[in-house]
Amino acid sequence: MADILLTTLNARYIHAAFGLRYLYANLGDLQARARLQEFTIRQRPMDIAENLLRHNPAIIGFGVYIWNVAEVSQTVALLKQISPTTLIVLGGPEVSHHPDHPEVVKLADYVIEGAGEISFRKLCAQLLAGDAPPEKIIAAEIVALDKLELPYAYYSDEDIRNRMIYVEASRGCPFKCEFCLSSLDKTAKPFQLEKFLQAIAVLHQRGARNFKFIDRTFNLKVSTSVAILEFFLQRMSDDLYLHFEVVPDNLPDKLKESIRKFPEHSLQFEIGIQTFDPAIQVLISRKQDNEKSCANLAWLRTESQAYIHADLIFGLPGDTLENFARSFDRLVALNPHEIQLGILKRLRGAPINRHNEIYQLRYNPQAPYNILSTRNIDFYTLQTVNRFARYWDMIANSGRFQNTLPLILRHSAFDNFLHLSDSLYQREGSTWKISLKRLFALLYNILTQEMNLAEATVSEKLRADFLNSGEKSNFDALIRSQQKINKTGIANKRQAR
Repeated sequence: MADILLTTLNARYIHAAFGLRYLYANLGDLQARARLQEFTIRQRPMDIAENLLRHNPAIIGFGVYIWNVAEVSQTVALLKQISPTTLIVLGGPEVSHHPDHPEVVKLADYVIEGAGEISFRKLCAQLLAGDAPPEKIIAAEIVALDKLELPYAYYSDEDIRNRMIYVEASRGCPFKCEFCLSSLDKTAKPFQLEKFLQAIAVLHQRGARNFKFIDRTFNLKVSTSVAILEFFLQRMSDDLYLHFEVVPDNLPDKLKESIRKFPEHSLQFEIGIQTFDPAIQVLISRKQDNEKSCANLAWLRTESQAYIHADLIFGLPGDTLENFARSFDRLVALNPHEIQLGILKRLRGAPINRHNEIYQLRYNPQAPYNILSTRNIDFYTLQTVNRFARYWDMIANSGRFQNTLPLILRHSAFDNFLHLSDSLYQREGSTWKISLKRLFALLYNILTQEMNLAEATVSEKLRADFLNSGEKSNFDALIRSQQKINKTGIANKRQAR
């Protein structure tokens, strides 16, 4: 039994709800009356409601995000039908920007906008004492970070064994990129470094080896970044894995010295390029030195063993397919390990919404609110790039086609892969449920028949990737069968003429 339940629906089991642990850590005397319970968006809302109500809670607090708002809405609707007296409190970025609220807010009893560690505790105390506040929308009470209890003790042993451990050395962001909610922050604020590292040391002693830093700008203050990297270098092991989001144009020599010390498979950098177009960067208030960013990416790729995950966004105001292609080709030439092709999404409260009318930004009304068309990009082009991004994940980001990919991208990376993407969709009519074996066959056919590459070269590259993929079937038999099908098709076409 618990008077207070803290819950959310994670995208996958491997993701642990960091925000819930912060709320729980700061409940004070109420912590003994509370429980944390997580689910995933794959679970049925009816089953989630049953599990929650089994504890007979007086209050249920939900973390609401762009990836779970639909499922949370269904669950809250059920809860209010089954147990209308149970008080529902919502928090999280999806409900923090009045009056731009999703429909689920109408079903809830209270909404806390912003970081809720202190406000949630005070609200629960009032509600349990029978002193309900009159206002439904509650602005979060902001406190200095050193006044917060850190949440790291509330990762369970099960979490440490099987889940991503989220940590943060700072909150906020000084930059104003309008597509990001962090642009609403006034600045980035650090946690007290010694206290933070002591908590991380305890996690490490308990066996944590997989740390994902959620700081928006890990390398903003280089002395702190170096101190954290050196902390982990002193504890280096074969299974240590660190993930950081870094500003692409800020990589001074002192930071490079620390990065260079890390072995392969231990360090991943998420680098948001988003666009190389200076005019769009100005339009969306993004400050980025493109030359420095390219130089730093090149250095990381050639002089360090860090894994580089770089991001591009399609659909920004003023963007076009041709313009996006230039950014894509420039990024491909820098050879990051992974390029995440994101489609612009409408985040509630994000300043980019000021461009909606002028640039005719039309978004999906359903989460995740992806862009459907703009003044410069029609719906069909956006659908084409959506498929391009999906096939890019299957072929490039999967790492399964390391030998074949350079063959595909030669001369003009974007144009060639767009041709491949269109051909894949024309043949399959889907971007999902394509088996690996089928994908190899499709690539062989398109590369030899449509892109006019030599069969011997294509077979050589695909064979090397096939053998590395773990696929159990016989590659040569697969290719022979495709050649036979192709010859039969050609013969039938000639006969038809």
